[in-house]
Amino acid sequence: MSRRRTLGTKKKIALLVSAATVAGGGAFVMASTSNAAPTPKSASESTVCLGLATALGNNQKFIADQRANPDAQSEARIANREAVVAEIKRKQEASGCVVGESAQDSQATQPAQPAQPSAPAASAPAASAPASPPAASAPAGNAGGGGAAAGQQVCNGSTVTLSGEGGAPAASSNQFPAGTKLKVTNLDNNKSTTVEVTSVSGSCVLLNNAAFEQVREPGKFLIRRAVIEKVG
Repeated sequence: MSRRRTLGTKKKIALLVSAATVAGGGAFVMASTSNAAPTPKSASESTVCLGLATALGNNQKFIADQRANPDAQSEARIANREAVVAEIKRKQEASGCVVGESAQDSQATQPAQPAQPSAPAASAPAASAPASPPAASAPAGNAGGGGAAAGQQVCNGSTVTLSGEGGAPAASSNQFPAGTKLKVTNLDNNKSTTVEVTSVSGSCVLLNNAAFEQVREPGKFLIRRAVIEKVG
């Protein structure tokens, strides 16, 4: 009788150990699943990622163009744009986007829009009215050169760097025509400069050396927190 009771106790202990092992394994699997990093979003899945991918593509294209057709200022321009590229990649990582994804020439695929329901059949008078094309307009608060009114903030979220060009304070832009006046404020030191666009570049605003010196922080070649306004 004593031997039979001893064997029964051992079996019970073995069953308890097995159950604990299974439970522990299940908890480990659940913990591993909950701690798994989310999959980064692509430009086609997020408007934020699309904007960053477009900005990255524009800057990479600018660098490639400068290397293909270099001049005396190309080296300085490339160095500054590489700093911008590094900043964009940091923003991609912080925003949960695919780091390094770019949209060359700003031709990124727009996120898919839901299909519009079919409109009910119109009455005869309405059907005879000519359909007018929708008016093209820039996003509010971030209008392009032709759509922004004087005093309106533009290029929201853009970083500002210098073009490496000399001369009197001026700017270059891919959104505003020559003659447009822009006010650039560095929020990190509250310094501002108002400059005229004199040439074309691959960014919303690039300041030449003289203009950048008016708003820069010592030793920095990139303004990460800037407010850009169209003033004329």
